[in-house]
Amino acid sequence: MERAKIVTHRSSSRGTAGNGLRQSFYTFKVGAYNDSPFESFGCLRVLNEDLVQPQSGFPMHPHRNMEIFSYILEGELTHRDSTVSKHVISNTNKKQFYRMKRHDVQFTSAGTGVYHSEMNESEQEVVRFLQIWVQPWKQGLMPQYHTTTFDEKAKRQAFLPIISPLAAGRNASDADESAAIPVIPRTIPIHADLVVGVGIISADQTFKWTVGAGDQVVGTRSNRNIYIHMPGTQTKMAKIRLSGSREVLLDEGDGAFITNVNVGDEISVQSIGSSDAEVIVLDSS
Repeated sequence: MERAKIVTHRSSSRGTAGNGLRQSFYTFKVGAYNDSPFESFGCLRVLNEDLVQPQSGFPMHPHRNMEIFSYILEGELTHRDSTVSKHVISNTNKKQFYRMKRHDVQFTSAGTGVYHSEMNESEQEVVRFLQIWVQPWKQGLMPQYHTTTFDEKAKRQAFLPIISPLAAGRNASDADESAAIPVIPRTIPIHADLVVGVGIISADQTFKWTVGAGDQVVGTRSNRNIYIHMPGTQTKMAKIRLSGSREVLLDEGDGAFITNVNVGDEISVQSIGSSDAEVIVLDSS
């Protein structure tokens, strides 16, 4: 890791927008936010940290040819989409509607086009979540939804992969698309050369992320692009140290671009704050 190059992206340099009912923090250029020098990183296109007040959110809106996932940090967020009556809420048919909670990930492969909404239907609780967009390896795909709950205990033991490439690859058949089998079992499949991992690191603990998440997982093996993000919390007492060609400290809301790394390299992330550090790793071609 001595050759790794790390460039920080401080929370204070993110774009912001809000209307009193919701507030967004933008890592990359998106929508009306054009001031960021960062437009994408590998296949990563958008990383927004959203804070939504009760009885508010993002009404029905369209997406096309983008892989989109929401990672819930606190509160509950109700996903609705254009495929089922909007008056129905189901926690059993997770491909359609879902009231998402802490540790849930709701994934949309927008493909040829979808309409969906994310609303905080609580009367009192605020919801905070990450919304992340990834450019797919192929356009015109069949729209898909997946929702999965990931175990907190597993996240506290090591970085837990939550998203990995579709095993059938970019030339997948319709049957492969319907089967939706990921390279890493029990993760959500994505149409991109990307692995996403999450860890909750206790104070003084160190987790290591293996670039590419091990052998035979990703397609591009050299010069991968790693983005590390530490979301904000109410306490704002988390801090981490990254080790590479130089040590880098990140506070809540900060991120880091890591380049010059290959499959099998290890990135060390140490929690040095006075509270748990929740860390998202996006490992991209």
